[in-house]
Amino acid sequence: MEIWGPIRRFSIIAAAATLSACGGGGDSNSDGGTVTPPTTNVPRCTSVTPLVTTDTGAIRFKTESQYGVGQSSAIIASLGNRDSQDLTFRWQQLEGPNIELVSQNSPVLAMELPAAGSYRFRLQITGANTNVTGDISINADNNTGGLLNIRQDHQAVEGNDVSLRIGQQAGLSAANINWCIAEGPDVSLDISDPFRPLFTAPTVGQDTLTRLRASATINGNTVTDEAYVLTTAAPTISSTYFDTPVARTHAYHPASPYASALTSCVYSNQLKEACTINQLPLIGQVSNTLDVDTILDRVLVSHDWMGDNFEAFLRQMDPNSDFARLLQSVTAVVISYDVRPSFYWVVTGAIYLDPNDLWLTQTQRDTINEAPDYRSDFGSELNFLMPWRYVKNNQYASQGFPITTRATRTLSQINPDLASLLYHELAHANDFFPRSIHATLTGPRLLDDYRRRNANKSLISDQVSRNYPLTSTEMTGLASVSFLGAKATATQKAYQPSDVSTFFSGDIANDFYNYSSTREDAAMLFEEAMMSYRYQIQRDVAVTNLPAVLTADTVIVDWGQRGRIGDDSLANRAALVIDGMLPELDGIGLLTSLPEPIAMTQGQSWRQTLGISPNTTVKGLQGVAASSETLTEPELRFSGDRHRHPQQ
Repeated sequence: MEIWGPIRRFSIIAAAATLSACGGGGDSNSDGGTVTPPTTNVPRCTSVTPLVTTDTGAIRFKTESQYGVGQSSAIIASLGNRDSQDLTFRWQQLEGPNIELVSQNSPVLAMELPAAGSYRFRLQITGANTNVTGDISINADNNTGGLLNIRQDHQAVEGNDVSLRIGQQAGLSAANINWCIAEGPDVSLDISDPFRPLFTAPTVGQDTLTRLRASATINGNTVTDEAYVLTTAAPTISSTYFDTPVARTHAYHPASPYASALTSCVYSNQLKEACTINQLPLIGQVSNTLDVDTILDRVLVSHDWMGDNFEAFLRQMDPNSDFARLLQSVTAVVISYDVRPSFYWVVTGAIYLDPNDLWLTQTQRDTINEAPDYRSDFGSELNFLMPWRYVKNNQYASQGFPITTRATRTLSQINPDLASLLYHELAHANDFFPRSIHATLTGPRLLDDYRRRNANKSLISDQVSRNYPLTSTEMTGLASVSFLGAKATATQKAYQPSDVSTFFSGDIANDFYNYSSTREDAAMLFEEAMMSYRYQIQRDVAVTNLPAVLTADTVIVDWGQRGRIGDDSLANRAALVIDGMLPELDGIGLLTSLPEPIAMTQGQSWRQTLGISPNTTVKGLQGVAASSETLTEPELRFSGDRHRHPQQ
């Protein structure tokens, strides 16, 4: 048995890798080989306007020569020549029209100025034997001509992945965008999409600024903008767990009694061995009051807005306290811009959340790293797909917000995606350490208790697989190819969708991903059952063809069901999971209350099968957009695209 490292080892199917943001912040899967991203050696810019340096006491501020309304802008701060890695930054706005500050804990204050006029900010820097404060003022002018707008200036740890994005505007095309380096070390950019350059933050001996300039010709006029990325030095990686760079994070509640343990135990390149239960116990071992503040004491974030939104979700969108109860079985919640996809990890006892499910404003979204995970195309030689989606009243339960759209969202709009994600990841935590055993954990590490429970086959998922095992050896083999990187056999390559439909429909799994491990089997059962019960949101799953171009119109259903979790053949195994994880509920009673599964029509497209529920009509996307922007339907989703395995 191998404990999977959170950065290195995880997998998804090839189609999901190309259509969904499901990569991670680390390198490729060690078993599957590496796909090298395309890079370009970017030239140096021919002319550079220096930044303006202002010393205010001990703090040195670097400001742009000019600030414009609506333009992504930055102020960069340092404490003399001291590196920032051991310092804490806290910005606040003192004067000027209100700005949404989403990087107030960074040496780089990134912002978008809403109106012309004067602005003043205060920065407090604290650290060992350090507590200094300084103020800086800037002035914003109305832009007189068209400019590019690169989002978003930020700080990155050396070796971490970096992404930037040029805002869309009339007359701008990928063909006429050019990039150059205005300041800092040479970097190689992946500009396969010139609107979204990607690069790896260079290795540095001290904090080092990289200025990248983009230019383009629009209607005969040359327009430019610059982006600022401060690469910060970091200690040599000594962790065998987090063995690739991770973002700088901090406790959401700085005064939390676990603030120090959070930073050292759950997301650190210096973590050499798992922390003990005494250092960082499960939340439920300390308090079972379901108090939100107690939970927030265990939240670690790269940006405060992530904790703000998570807090709002728990306070406003958890009326039955499901998530508060399920969170009793974790040590921490990590939300960082470089987590992708979400996962649970038994070594730390924490869940790691992709903030793409949490952003509410366009400025918050700008802080999330878009760098994809370049990995082998697991399952690319197979001849079928298994798409999924959540629906309610014959409509998508969640809306699509393309990255090119400057949109905002409400808590209600993020609820379907975030709730389903939390039900899944917290199912893993409660499979490993349900509340019923918290009092009997002896440690000294959670990992030790897990190993004892695993050896005795006493996890909830072990009980499910023992009492109600999946029987399709063909689906198990195909899952090894699609999710674990096994090499497809000639027989597997020859399977047609009709073969897979027979294998899957006759068994008692509710999704293809169930076959990737017994742990995922339990989590998938719990996730779908709870979404149907609490929100009346049903899950569609199908076996389809694999067309050359993947769209909701070209993907043709061979077999499919809506609400498969309501099938009587799945009831006992799903009830066992529910009773073990949320004993407040009656598993069998819950499942018998769910709608009967509805069959899809063979030969229809994935889009056509959206409207199969009776007594409802398709009226477009559910809900009303929180902005005036036009929204699109959600991207195609495929089994396994949102999660990493908790362990093998």
